[in-house]
Amino acid sequence: MCLRLRPADGGPLGAEAYAGVLALLGGITPAVQALPPDAALADVRGALRYFGCDAARLAAVIRVRALALYGVDAAVGVAANPMLARAAARGTRAGETRVIPDEPAAVRDFLADKPVILLDGVGPKAARTLCSYGLDTVGRLAAAPPAALRRILGARLGREVHERALGIDRTPVQPGAAARSIAAERAFDRDELDPVRHRRALLSLTQELGARLRTQEEGRGQVCRALSLTVRCADRTTLTRTRKLAEPTAHSAALTEAAYALYAGLGLQRARVRALSLRAEELTPAERAAHQLSLDPEDEKARRLEAVTDRVRARFGPRAIGRGTLAA
Repeated sequence: MCLRLRPADGGPLGAEAYAGVLALLGGITPAVQALPPDAALADVRGALRYFGCDAARLAAVIRVRALALYGVDAAVGVAANPMLARAAARGTRAGETRVIPDEPAAVRDFLADKPVILLDGVGPKAARTLCSYGLDTVGRLAAAPPAALRRILGARLGREVHERALGIDRTPVQPGAAARSIAAERAFDRDELDPVRHRRALLSLTQELGARLRTQEEGRGQVCRALSLTVRCADRTTLTRTRKLAEPTAHSAALTEAAYALYAGLGLQRARVRALSLRAEELTPAERAAHQLSLDPEDEKARRLEAVTDRVRARFGPRAIGRGTLAA
């Protein structure tokens, strides 16, 4: 079973709500795998036997509890393996459940017209290669001779891709805690059109996230490997973009640069923005991360100043010192 989570109010999914839904799933089955920022896998075969119900009914119970407790609705995909469950959830609207019967014909019909990039292991490069041979759908890929796929993609990948085109996925659900993340949000008093104010809010968010990262886990500090920006517009639509960082970091300047790039990539052009949120994802302890030494004296100066600022805030409070551009 795969759940794709959506807050009922149309806003971004908060870290607390996400953790709450994961805990809810953990009370039903111990085999829960987080798929940040807004999805989760659960192996519910044991739970179905324990509760004496089918997967659709169990999914309905989970959706009702998530909505009642955390204000989060879910699109649920149910299938025999993680790949099919994710594909079913991806094409399902929030509040609905899609069940793929564990029958070869049903699986074949479900996958037939899906693009090949849907399959695990098929990235953009492999998808372009397959499409150049006319293998642009999963159905055509499944009908292709396995030997031809091994020649096109290589022996191992060709074999794996052919199996997945037939709906075979040997990957188990991997129980464990969510890949850690922290998030912050800025809501505007009124729908904001000014890009300067948008960027100022982003600067405030990256300053907050950077400070929180550097003081996580009893002062040992953490770094993030990815940054996700969510823009909530006046018409209740949300836009989300995620970027892998060049290196794991908690440096506010690096986070700001990435956030500005994500914002620019959306091409909002005078959009009426109601709120902006940033999520620092794939957190790891800072002591395990490598940092590329810089020959830029300004970068080293900024990092030293950042360390001093953190010590001042730790002693006198988070508002003791800040950037002049953020002063009200």
